Amino acid sequence: MSNDHFDILIQGGGPVGLACAAWCLQKFPEAKLVLQDRNPADDADLVAADSRGIALSHGSKLLLDTIKAWPKEAADIHRVHVSQSGRFGRALMTREELHQDALGHIIRYRDIHLTLRKSLRAIQKTSPNFAWEHIALNQESPTTDAKCIVHAEGGLFKTQDWVESGRDYGQSALVGLVEVESAIPYQAWERFTAEGPLAILPSHYDANTLNVVWCSSPAVAKMRLDLNDVDFLTELQKEFGTRLGKFLKVRDRRLYELGLNYRKEITQGNEVWIGNAAQTLHPVAGQGLNLGLRDAYLLAEKLSALYSGTEESSSESLPHTLKDYATSRKADRTATIGLTDIMARVFTSNLLPVVLARGLALSSLQWLPPVKIALARQMMFGRR
Repeated sequence: MSNDHFDILIQGGGPVGLACAAWCLQKFPEAKLVLQDRNPADDADLVAADSRGIALSHGSKLLLDTIKAWPKEAADIHRVHVSQSGRFGRALMTREELHQDALGHIIRYRDIHLTLRKSLRAIQKTSPNFAWEHIALNQESPTTDAKCIVHAEGGLFKTQDWVESGRDYGQSALVGLVEVESAIPYQAWERFTAEGPLAILPSHYDANTLNVVWCSSPAVAKMRLDLNDVDFLTELQKEFGTRLGKFLKVRDRRLYELGLNYRKEITQGNEVWIGNAAQTLHPVAGQGLNLGLRDAYLLAEKLSALYSGTEESSSESLPHTLKDYATSRKADRTATIGLTDIMARVFTSNLLPVVLARGLALSSLQWLPPVKIALARQMMFGRR
């Protein structure tokens, strides 16, 4: 088939673009679909790539299981402990309260990326009209005639070529791996400090090796990045406390700038934006990739249903389909963006009324199970 006539063009070969292609082809193997991927064709070139831990909800696991794209190396979260540094207020969420196998999972970014590539290759074998184009980073995207253009070329905050609406939180995240003396298995910690959230999360390496995500002003984050290991661990111990015993070792420290970008309209004509191309979130609630995967799944559902019909009806129905998609995603996007933005701002304020209010809010979560369960379900499955 000629490469100049497709039903669907997906631009972006990150996890969201790969997942969208896989779900489209799984639902409609005959789809005329092209994926433009700026990552190298050889997986070996990605093995040493981004190793940061990414939070995936249990809802995302259930979605990825449908295309056999769940990495073998994953750390499960059964409990989440939320607290304020030096202030009252705490809450504990458990998998038992939600009757789920897990609240979430921590996976290296490169592992989810590589597993999705493997899954898409397996689906490709039964997809005769699918083209997977690998484009060099410094090469212009080839002009491709497609009825629907899906933008999944996300990127990180401040590396994106669009800014429509959003907020610069004036924060950077320092991420890395720490070894502790006595970890609590399957437990994640979200501790709100005067400078920003500090998360200590499980990893698949071993029980006492944990992921750290420490948010603060860019200047302070850079200072901590430049500290020697001993001084860094001393600072971390002082901020987190002794719940995990002593912090013994640290490795793989790196920085990421944080902010919120989001498009008010995620469809225009025959184009649609998903994942980080539609919204880039603060990592405080670990919702960015989860929201993007829900984008991809629902869009694939809509497009595969459309293009499994006749070509005539497809051409006439695409604007309606994309409008329907945007309407269907509105509640989930609004709730997730709003929740993340509020948490990123409210939990970094040092104004006394705000400090007292968030302490009461955390305590209320603990003593009002229906509210806590509703919040946890939003974070696990999104707004439906």
